[in-house]
Amino acid sequence: MVIKLKLFTNEKHYNTLSNYYKYKYNKKVIKISLNMNFTCPNKDGKKAYGGCTYCSHLGSGDFAGNPVDPIEKQFAVIKEMMSKKWPDAYYIPYFQANTNTYAPLETLKPLFLKAKDLDPNVKGISIATRCDCLEQDKVDFLGELNKICPVQIELGLQTSNEITSRLINRGHNNLEFIDAVKRLKEKNIEVVVHIMNFLPGETKEDMFNTIDFINKLHIDGIKIHELCIIKNTKMGQDYIKSPWKLPTLEEYVELVCEEIARLDPNIIIHRLSADAPLEDLIEPKWTIKKMVVMDEIDKRMRQLNLYQGDHFNK
Repeated sequence: MVIKLKLFTNEKHYNTLSNYYKYKYNKKVIKISLNMNFTCPNKDGKKAYGGCTYCSHLGSGDFAGNPVDPIEKQFAVIKEMMSKKWPDAYYIPYFQANTNTYAPLETLKPLFLKAKDLDPNVKGISIATRCDCLEQDKVDFLGELNKICPVQIELGLQTSNEITSRLINRGHNNLEFIDAVKRLKEKNIEVVVHIMNFLPGETKEDMFNTIDFINKLHIDGIKIHELCIIKNTKMGQDYIKSPWKLPTLEEYVELVCEEIARLDPNIIIHRLSADAPLEDLIEPKWTIKKMVVMDEIDKRMRQLNLYQGDHFNK
């Protein structure tokens, strides 16, 4: 096994995003979450209505800027808050909320071009979207933009089990996902994939299969989340009517450690735990203690002398 990046530390037995940025830029890098008030083909009827069953009406932008503000103001407000803790940092404007390529190219192009010039310390832009909202004209433009400003595309997968995917109303299939990743990588664009553990009905084998599926795509980064049951979602309503067993903290930690061991050792791990607003969270309550979750994962990895890629099957 060859670990190209060699970013493991004594504390972390896996490639963390913070270590990656330290290695790449030798400075703290902060992602500034923006909300351009886009919608989603899974909500407006193009693919489906109501969105994914776990998704709130705000989508994934609960912690992003105020959508009524222009991009310059959103960036400035969040930068000012962050600069109190990190006065000397680089920035990545992060188009976070909903599906950020779900608009015509003539709408997206000036927005992304403006983002790269928001601050002299901007080192790239990150765009969260769906695999089925990356038409070739958009990929071609992002490829050209990537030559002058690094572009990172975040794609929600959640699971490679297509039965589960239909149950949670994802609205796309694995072939569409594979095709989108392939076309992005042909343009040398960095790809980060989101997955979600313990979706209803999923077994450990299903979740491990998702890791194996991702390994074959030669992606650059991954975000691993636990399922959070949120108020005012289809899944939240179903859970209140008929609760099902959710993982304990110990069960989640055990699973994630094995997922890390199965993961290609060259993939950067961006996250290992979800953030959900406390006032909206139904279960599991242990998810509010994010640092405890992270500490328990690190502790188990050390106790087992387990490293990212130890069980990676090329």
